[in-house]
Amino acid sequence: MINYRSFVGLDVHARTIVGYAIDGRTGEVVHRRFGFDLAEVVAWVSSLPGPQTSTYEAGPTGFGLVRLLEASGIRCVVAAPSKLVRPSGDRVKTDARDALHLARLLLRHGFVYSDGAAWTDKHDRWVRSHQGGDLAFMTAFDASYEAVVQTVTRRDRLDKAIGLMAADSRFTPLVNRLGTLRGIGTLTGFALAVEITDWHRFTGNTIGAFLGLVPSEYSSGQSRVQGGITKTGNSHARRLLVEAAWQHRRDYRPGARSVMHTRWDRAPVEAKLRGQAGNQRLHRQWVAFTMRKKRPVIANVAIARELSGWCWSWAVMDE
Repeated sequence: MINYRSFVGLDVHARTIVGYAIDGRTGEVVHRRFGFDLAEVVAWVSSLPGPQTSTYEAGPTGFGLVRLLEASGIRCVVAAPSKLVRPSGDRVKTDARDALHLARLLLRHGFVYSDGAAWTDKHDRWVRSHQGGDLAFMTAFDASYEAVVQTVTRRDRLDKAIGLMAADSRFTPLVNRLGTLRGIGTLTGFALAVEITDWHRFTGNTIGAFLGLVPSEYSSGQSRVQGGITKTGNSHARRLLVEAAWQHRRDYRPGARSVMHTRWDRAPVEAKLRGQAGNQRLHRQWVAFTMRKKRPVIANVAIARELSGWCWSWAVMDE
């Protein structure tokens, strides 16, 4: 029986690895954080007082590391997740999470993409460059890649259908007016128009409260405490506005052939001028929040709240 001295626990993710080691003789604890550089991890474990033994929770991101450790003569035990203690409240299991897990199985051979955003043309070429392998790998790869392609095709088909509906409905004038704002394309504008429908129920000040974009408040006597946003009302419309608000963080410099100009051509002159004013103001607000060192997520919600007011003004513009 080997008398191990260093006991190493490894928390392995797609792009980061955290290691903790306990010296069985002195009780000293050391830890290191790595990028996904497997050779560096093996070198660190090898530098610890020996003999060493290590473990990590079974998952697709660590299989390559296990192989390298064992090839270096270092024992690595793969711990079964079902045998580990989990918080009693951690019982979330959905199809979306299962699908995400299946996608991550592509990482089991140590392939990690780090050259920009995922699911771009460049990323797709990188994924397809790893098609080679044995029959088991190719079967899993082809099935997973086919699922991605089918999902993207279905999404594009639905986007096209929604775009056609948005171009020929009672909401079309409003969609065209909303399109003069950054971050609100045809699909977002149509969704906002359909979700809220009767904008005349609100004012520029109350629309934000309806969408749950205002701070919660707990007041009693002389005490007044404000918390996070209420998140009441239409959650889908709120999410769309929050996503659109991020677009106003970038410099506002619409080019002559930009998407914004294409959308402006579909809107009345008054809406286009107001859209330019709204875009400029919302970007100035972002700049002001940045200078005040506001947390971006908090600043963005504030921008989304004001953006909802601008959208309301477009909706009642013809009144």
